[in-house]
Amino acid sequence: MTEGRVQRRLAAILAADVVGYTRLMGSDEAGTLADLKEIRAHLIDPNMAEHQGRIFKTTGDGILAEFPSVVNAVACAVAMQRAMSGRSAKLSEDRRIQFRVGINLGDVIVEDDDLLGDGVNVATRLEGIAPVGGVMVSGTVRDHLGNRLELQFDDIGEQILKNIERPVRAYAVRLDGPEAAPTSPASLADKPSIALLPFVNMSDDRQQDYFADGITENVITGLSRFRDLSVIASNSTFAYKGKATKIQDASRELGARYILEGSVQRSKDRVRITAQLIDGKTGRHLWAERYDRGIEDIFAVQDDVTERIIGSLATAYGGRLLKAWQERPEVAGTRNFEALDYFVRGMESLNRYTKQDNLRARELFEKAGELDPKFGKAFAKLAWTHMIDASDGWSANPEASLACGLKYANLAIERDDAEAWGHYALAGHCLFCGQYERAIVEYQRALELNPNDADVLLDYGSCLSYCGRAQEGLETAQKAMRLNPHYPEWYILQIGQIYYDVRRYREAIAALEGLRTLDTVYQHLYLAASYAALGREDEAQQVIEHILQLEPRATITMRTTSDMAPYKNSGDLEHLRENLRKAGLRE
Repeated sequence: MTEGRVQRRLAAILAADVVGYTRLMGSDEAGTLADLKEIRAHLIDPNMAEHQGRIFKTTGDGILAEFPSVVNAVACAVAMQRAMSGRSAKLSEDRRIQFRVGINLGDVIVEDDDLLGDGVNVATRLEGIAPVGGVMVSGTVRDHLGNRLELQFDDIGEQILKNIERPVRAYAVRLDGPEAAPTSPASLADKPSIALLPFVNMSDDRQQDYFADGITENVITGLSRFRDLSVIASNSTFAYKGKATKIQDASRELGARYILEGSVQRSKDRVRITAQLIDGKTGRHLWAERYDRGIEDIFAVQDDVTERIIGSLATAYGGRLLKAWQERPEVAGTRNFEALDYFVRGMESLNRYTKQDNLRARELFEKAGELDPKFGKAFAKLAWTHMIDASDGWSANPEASLACGLKYANLAIERDDAEAWGHYALAGHCLFCGQYERAIVEYQRALELNPNDADVLLDYGSCLSYCGRAQEGLETAQKAMRLNPHYPEWYILQIGQIYYDVRRYREAIAALEGLRTLDTVYQHLYLAASYAALGREDEAQQVIEHILQLEPRATITMRTTSDMAPYKNSGDLEHLRENLRKAGLRE
């Protein structure tokens, strides 16, 4: 975007303050200053360095710091407060130094090495309402954090903060209790969670990476169909591909109790697969297996791995998982590995979310469907490439694109009615065509077939928002982000739209300004409208200028049609149009 007079950026801000500083100084000034110096040198600064924090302002009793992500900021705050708790326990109450910490993700103004603005002010005000020795975070921080850290939060509702224009939703981090220490399976939630790390390709041929990825994807798909399992989405687990990862770290970051890892080595007509299921809390191996089979047996191996996982978890969580496996319907999906190879590559292109990548994804899904005419999932994603063309203004003929979307969505259901994504694609088509009740029914059918599909959940949240149920949509989208903690950027784009619909404009700005690779007209429309709704006309106009660079002919009428902004209620559509007028987009 065009640089404005004021330099701004999105930042995760941590504010920390000493509780009872005046009392401590009055009681023992020299001792208090010495203690604070020691705490800064041996506790605060090392934690800041470890979590990539930068202290940009200090006072006698407090600090302000910025971090590259909310994960770093919250992890740093928790580490500091837990260390301070251990230190304070050894001291008498009159010598005990304790902090309150507040964290916010928001827009800040940059002045040399200093940061100013609402992003900083909200963090400071949250610190003021934090419990002694505790950490308070904003709703924006909580949403972006997902379950990347093994923490629990107490929702304390919307808070009226001094000199902050609108209420801020706040969450208190639980720093003690059962979540702070390893727990036995019996004390966990009744629904076990599992993440499958990408199988490592041990072959000399790097082209076999897709073969290994396909096995991972297929096992994830097989497990995801079990309502009594919580399965982390492949978007998140594939973030660990090619990285040396400690199992306990992956378990904590993904919010999964169990981790499956393995390797694949293919040579001509043979394939060797190793797999092991590990308890992420303890690091204990629950089982390990090695398979040396002909390539034609690869799908039987995948089924066996899935069954072994179900059997192992059934021991800890009861027999219903094993019963569900034994009574499962015929396995959906392709049994053609070349088709699966094209499908995996198509998904990589689709998630990059550009016009060119969308076209490339379409070619790959078409090839997958040619190789396996019963591969419903390939036809479902082929439908989405056409609908994305229509909804993002990439098609010269949106009506024809929607018609293609409907054709392939119906074909996906016809070829494989047990595959959730066919119903998911049909739901998207119904939404764009104004068939709101049918869209909701199809989304719900997709989630019955695969309750762990984060992509379906995220889009269902967007659908609910378009249908006038924005708060419910936001909660649904947040659940999707917890299931897929390493979500692709298009998740943030859509949650930005939902924040706007809920009238939480600051959160919408924080989400949309946080996009790093996407640069679409869609995201900038909601960003401009959010700025305009807050009366920040200069920034709104800068965004409009950028929109016109991307699409010189863009107008309100052109960009708020039923296939691009499919709102059920005219008042919600006018809410968008009115703020785009304020931002300066021509009618």
